Amino acid sequence: MAWTPATFALFCGIFGAIAIIGVLEVVKYRDGIERRGILGLTTTLGDRLFISLLGSAYIFLAWLGLMGQPLWIPLGLALGWGVFCFWKV
Repeated sequence: MAWTPATFALFCGIFGAIAIIGVLEVVKYRDGIERRGILGLTTTLGDRLFISLLGSAYIFLAWLGLMGQPLWIPLGLALGWGVFCFWKV
């Protein structure tokens, strides 16, 4: 894999999100925020982050396979999916 500035930014964003979730779990939500969402799963903050990252990867891969570039529309879809995951899942 080529390490371009975009690849570096992506990995910094992922590790930054993991760090923020980790700090929130230690400082603010010691017991974790477990809740049951519309998918019927009992999830914590880390679970919701994982589901949102996995779904975003599938959104981008499906878009690239079906439509190609540019990637602005799947970016909006992925952000919407992330908001949905933290709000309802």
